[in-house]
Amino acid sequence: MHSSVVLRRAIACAFAFSPAFALAQPSLQTLPRIDVLGARFASDPSLLPISASVITADDIRRAGASDVNQAIRKIGGVYGRQSLDGSSDFTLDLRGFGENSSQNLVVMLDGVRLSENDLGGAVLSTIPIETVERIEIVRGGSSVLFGGGATGGVIQIVTRRPAANTTRASLRAEAGQFGLADARATLSTAWNSFALDAAVGAQRTDNYRDHNEFDQSTFSGGAQWQYKAGRTGLRVDSARQDAQFAGSLSLAQFETNPRDDSTPRDTGSLDADRISAFVEHRFGTLDLAAELSRRDKTTSSTYYFGDSASRLTYDTRQTQFSPRLRHLAQTGSVLNELVAGIDLVRWTRLAAAAGYSARDAQKSRAVYLRNEARLDGPRNARLAIGARRELVERSAPFDDNGRQDQNAWEVQGSADAVQGVNLYLKTGRSFRLPTADENGFRQAGALRIQTSRDLEAGARLGAPALGATLRFFRHRLTDEIFYDPTLGDFGANTNLAPTERRGVELEARKLLTPALALTTQLQHVRARFIEGANAGREMVLVPKNVVTARLSWAPGNGHSADAGAQWVDSQRYGGDFTNSCGARIPSYVTLDARYARTVGQWEFALAGTNLADRQHFSQAFLCRGAIYPGDGRQVRLSARYDFK
Repeated sequence: MHSSVVLRRAIACAFAFSPAFALAQPSLQTLPRIDVLGARFASDPSLLPISASVITADDIRRAGASDVNQAIRKIGGVYGRQSLDGSSDFTLDLRGFGENSSQNLVVMLDGVRLSENDLGGAVLSTIPIETVERIEIVRGGSSVLFGGGATGGVIQIVTRRPAANTTRASLRAEAGQFGLADARATLSTAWNSFALDAAVGAQRTDNYRDHNEFDQSTFSGGAQWQYKAGRTGLRVDSARQDAQFAGSLSLAQFETNPRDDSTPRDTGSLDADRISAFVEHRFGTLDLAAELSRRDKTTSSTYYFGDSASRLTYDTRQTQFSPRLRHLAQTGSVLNELVAGIDLVRWTRLAAAAGYSARDAQKSRAVYLRNEARLDGPRNARLAIGARRELVERSAPFDDNGRQDQNAWEVQGSADAVQGVNLYLKTGRSFRLPTADENGFRQAGALRIQTSRDLEAGARLGAPALGATLRFFRHRLTDEIFYDPTLGDFGANTNLAPTERRGVELEARKLLTPALALTTQLQHVRARFIEGANAGREMVLVPKNVVTARLSWAPGNGHSADAGAQWVDSQRYGGDFTNSCGARIPSYVTLDARYARTVGQWEFALAGTNLADRQHFSQAFLCRGAIYPGDGRQVRLSARYDFK
């Protein structure tokens, strides 16, 4: 195997480890009011971020999503590439950023940023799915509120608040093919103003491929106190993972036996602990909110090169403090929301290998201001303007240590053209900082900050039986940070010549009968160079089209069913930077379905993924090689008991 691929495999696998109770199912006609986060505050649904999508706890329960990552892919229609480590944490890709999609997407959990200063994506499988109240997906540039890495968009996960004077608990067990065994328990109890909750889980699976066992245990517990002017609380989350790495295959090996492995001794582990505190308080017309969190994470991996073993360990700590204020006031027919905040993040990492150790550190300080006005009236007009200033200081071995400043801004507005049809326009500037890993494996000099000029226009159609959102978008990037395999002997990270993401997205929902609903999501994106020696060439690992469709059936008599299909278009191999491979990763379709039967407080379900057993792959880092096969067909049985 080419040495650059070996290095990329080691980095990717190592960093892949960086890491309420379901409601009774209502009729599909039921559309309960839910508050949304808006500008990082709980808001009225009328202030839902422009072009946002919301996945509710009911959506998750009906689809039978087993973890947050799967819910985002199955229900939200977000494209995901197979994980390299055997976990269920697929690499999520908003707007076609290919192998760097995790670094162009920010993930937030209850106001705490999970995206960190390394090449590992957020480990969503460690979030107990039973505790999730909703998931908000905001596509497109969002750096004003969320900082670097939000060019592709933001995913915000919000956990449940226990209802006053209630106690609820649930037990769930699942078993399936490939040695899958999954057990979970949740407990929530609340008095007039004080509440406690806890969730534990344990999972193991042999996975589809040989030498790809995966074990995970999780704990999440919290306490919160609600008082007249606000609430405050504390949460502790812990996760432990152990995995075997199956490695990559050539195309010939994949076609012969996609379940084969190439690295029968490589392994990895993750230990992650996070403690976070929050406060929300109202002073007259002012709302105050703040989160203080600290996450400690240890990832270890062992790779064999022949008979020689190489062990690498990373100890990482990230501390975040995010205070902010909001002034929400109604003046005549205008509802005005003014938000100002500060984000302070400190990240450190100690890397250790045989006879070697190194320390990386990064500190960022940011201030942002955003104002949105909504005009009550027939046009339902909205206008938002915001700006952010961020200062980043870093220190690392073999790096040009120093300071980098960056600005972001946005202007967006919307109005009803006619009743039920809302038009909107967004424009702005977003950015992404190079990670410590990218700066550590570059050709020469520190990497420059990636910037993007973002433009989006769209329309939203809303009716009781039909809803749709259509978006046209363009991101023009300067100094995009990317691994270029054509540099030097082994490739290197670099700042590319100007690139572009241009496309269209469609989300639609149709109520076919009172009990049957159809949802569809389509993404068409053209990712290419627009200047330089590669002008006109396509970016790698970006499917031009992704289409997802789901049917949900919930007649309200104890039966429910959900079925979905996703078609992924062909795409360039990860190593085909010059578009000269002569072959592409083939397109594929995957099917999944679930049937559930509720009897009293029991729910029994039969579910399956990749039901057609389609042999496919979405990760490949060389022309016809370095392939990580996708999962084969898996059928699962589960039972759940809700204590009420």
